[in-house]
Amino acid sequence: MPLPWVRLDTSFASNPKLLAMLRETDGHRAAFVYLCGLGYSGAHGTDGFLTSECLAFIHGRRSDASLLVKYGFWRAQPGGWQIHDWDGFQESNPETKARKARAQAAAMARWEGHEAQTAAQRQRRYRAKNSKPQPKVESPNGQAADLRIVDK
Repeated sequence: MPLPWVRLDTSFASNPKLLAMLRETDGHRAAFVYLCGLGYSGAHGTDGFLTSECLAFIHGRRSDASLLVKYGFWRAQPGGWQIHDWDGFQESNPETKARKARAQAAAMARWEGHEAQTAAQRQRRYRAKNSKPQPKVESPNGQAADLRIVDK
C-alpha cells in the first residue's frame, strides 16, 4: 500500500551522519539519493526496502549507495538495501492499510444517506432550510403587505 507522503525529521539537515557524509566527494548527491529513496519506498509500499534495480529510478549510483551504507543511512541486504529506522519514522503497510480503512469508513459514515443533487437543488434546499420568516406589515390602506428582502 503506497504512502501519500513520508516523514522527514526536521533536524535532518543538522544530523551528524549527514554532515560527515557531505564532506565526502559526491556526499551531496548521496544525500539526494537518500531522500529520493524515502519517496520511492513510500510510493511503492516497500517498507523501506530498495532493490538494486530501483537505484536508477532514485537517481543513484552504486557509489552513492556505498556512501549511504558507510554512514548508516542504509543497510546492505540481499538484493538491495534497507533504509535505516524506516519502521521508527514511517508507517508500515499494515498501519497504512488500517489508516486508509478508518478514513474510508469515516467518509462513508459522513455521506450515508446523501443523494446526488444539482447545484440548483442544493441551493433551493439551503435557502428553504436557512430562510427567515418575512415580516408582515400593514399598508396605509389597512391591508397586509409582504416586505420581501431581495438579495443583490
